[in-house]
Amino acid sequence: MEGGAATVLVVDDSRTKRYLLVSWLSRAGFTVLEAETGGEALARVGVDPIDLVVLDVRLPDLSGFEVCERIKAAHPAMPVIHVSAHAVDVVDRAQGLTRGADAYLAEPIEPEELVATTHAVLRYYRARQRAELLAERLLGLADTTVAVHSAPNFARLLEEAAAGAARIFKSPAAVIAETFDGDCLAGVATGPDAGAAIVPWIVDDTGVPTGATVRVDEPAAWGLVEWPADDTVTVAAARLREDRAPLYVVVPTATQTARTPVLRQLAQAVAAAVEAQRSFDEEHRIAVTLQRSLLPRRIPEISGLDLAVRYEPASAQTEVGGDFYELVMLDGHLLLAIGDVAGHSLHAATVMAELRHAVRAYAVEGHQPGEILERVNELMRTLLPTELATICVLLLHPPTGRIRLASAGHLPPVLSLDGKVEFVQHSAPLLGVRAPRPPDLEFVLPAGATLVFYTDGLIERRDTTIDDGLAALAGVAARVDDDLDRFCERLLVELAPSEIHDDVAVVALRRH
Repeated sequence: MEGGAATVLVVDDSRTKRYLLVSWLSRAGFTVLEAETGGEALARVGVDPIDLVVLDVRLPDLSGFEVCERIKAAHPAMPVIHVSAHAVDVVDRAQGLTRGADAYLAEPIEPEELVATTHAVLRYYRARQRAELLAERLLGLADTTVAVHSAPNFARLLEEAAAGAARIFKSPAAVIAETFDGDCLAGVATGPDAGAAIVPWIVDDTGVPTGATVRVDEPAAWGLVEWPADDTVTVAAARLREDRAPLYVVVPTATQTARTPVLRQLAQAVAAAVEAQRSFDEEHRIAVTLQRSLLPRRIPEISGLDLAVRYEPASAQTEVGGDFYELVMLDGHLLLAIGDVAGHSLHAATVMAELRHAVRAYAVEGHQPGEILERVNELMRTLLPTELATICVLLLHPPTGRIRLASAGHLPPVLSLDGKVEFVQHSAPLLGVRAPRPPDLEFVLPAGATLVFYTDGLIERRDTTIDDGLAALAGVAARVDDDLDRFCERLLVELAPSEIHDDVAVVALRRH
């Protein structure tokens, strides 16, 4: 209704008086509706888009005072002007105002007085409408800002932004932004109660300045949804840096107030969330690249042994961890190591690199697994005093199957043979802690047996215990595929969640 002609409902059972009231208000530019009874008035108020009610006090079915009260109960902001030729005493006027009326006119009423009173009451009504609308939209803006900053990935961010814009403005909405890879995507919502979808879209960014701008465009330029007929679209563009593509929020122009403050703020809030998501994606990619560059580039081919590995970094919306593994032949023995640095960040990945190189260096010097861990532990406590890590290291002699194993707080390997599964337990304090360590565990790996090493991302869940995870792993590992690669893949499919929240490393070793 802002800036347009108001719709007034005139309620009076006198046809002559109603004709006069309607004539005066119509000549003043108002759209006028009519009702003869209180019941009819209440029915129309609930259906028709009415901005103000001119209400006679004495009606044949209900008193005007009661009708006013019921109108205010359902629509507190709707203004009501009482008119009366009979209830003109101070007591009557006081009762009318007390029971909800915004003005009270006693007949005889002059046309100018009625029109001036109507304009005066509507000014307050419109101001209240604007304030309530702004408050509602600011609340929606706050909710949408939280949602987009909490989004786990870029696509979800655009979906939340488009759905939020549609709810704020109660209309179709589209939000367009560029991904880290340079692809332009649009989140589209067809209405306030519709779910959002992601579609590709290309925008000409020529001439869009840094900062936030608002312009009006033709709907054909933004043919992402079916926009309301006979209306344009208002486009808010937010560009935080010159080297970044702008973000656009598009809504029907009819939804906008004079200065479009909420639309502009929404575009800025979503652009900030997009920038944060891009920064996180960039760090995540750097960390994953670092991890993969530091892991073994190939698996050694060893007579009498089958080897297979799987390494899955955490999902794109999760910080990377410090999981690593090592497979290398040294002096006729296979060195196998698997570990996990505490924490999830680029820093954890760099600590992982230092530990892996330290394990390799001490192994090349000819130390046994327990001694390797002792030296790595001293190195950590000296150079990385605030870090913690778990690790399992073994040396295997392929011709005989003899194994020497040492663990530092790592999850126990799984030994599978002929459908029977057992965990190879070697309890010892994790790296970074000064505490006595037990002797190395020595045993022979039987022919046909498979050892499975893994990190906690494979079995840990937020809704289950570690024992449940170990039991699930034992169940899956009871059957080992002929193809170890397929076996490792099956472990991930059956045990790891569809959206991996922690790095997962799996190393399988089978003796012929």
